[in-house]
Amino acid sequence: MKRSGDTTTPGPEDGTVAEPGPAPEPGTAMEPGTATGPGQPALPRPRRWPRALAAVLAVALLATGGTLFAQGRQLRDTPATSNHALTDTAATTRVVGDVSSALGKVFSYSPQATAATKESAKHLLGGKALQQYAALFGQVEKQAADQRLTLTSQVVRAGVTRLSGSSAHLLVFLDQVYEREGKAATTAAAQLSVTAELRGGHWRIVDITSR
Repeated sequence: MKRSGDTTTPGPEDGTVAEPGPAPEPGTAMEPGTATGPGQPALPRPRRWPRALAAVLAVALLATGGTLFAQGRQLRDTPATSNHALTDTAATTRVVGDVSSALGKVFSYSPQATAATKESAKHLLGGKALQQYAALFGQVEKQAADQRLTLTSQVVRAGVTRLSGSSAHLLVFLDQVYEREGKAATTAAAQLSVTAELRGGHWRIVDITSR
């Protein structure tokens, strides 16, 4: 029997059900590893990356950085950036002046001045260009004397396609005027690919190719 004044709490043995506690407020995070409710499994705890994986990622980042650095250096060292014809205006102007002057002298002659032209070629040409010129000038010298031929050559346009250190490549356009004694003068155009080298402070032509 229940005595007056007793405060026995109802339990399962009484056939009653305990009231559930207050529900968590909305937005309240559940603690990992705790049960979400009666009879529900606990939430899994987040995994932590092993140290080996972190080391692999660090190595990968270093490798990527090294690759990007190498690629950037290759871009800086491309032929376009090493071509001083694009950046050094003074050097480009100088090589154009030296080459234009040399071509005007070695490709201009008169019946009375072939010896002077041949001597100039020895100082203005070198390498393959000088060999070719010496082999052909014998014929030119004889023709000039027999036909009383005068040739005057003048560079009308010249552009440096590549300039690197002591080597230069140019594309040159010339106007050439042929005069034979007793006949009207004839004008012709010539286009040359020229290679020059810097020797003793002056640009000397070492190769000439007709285009």
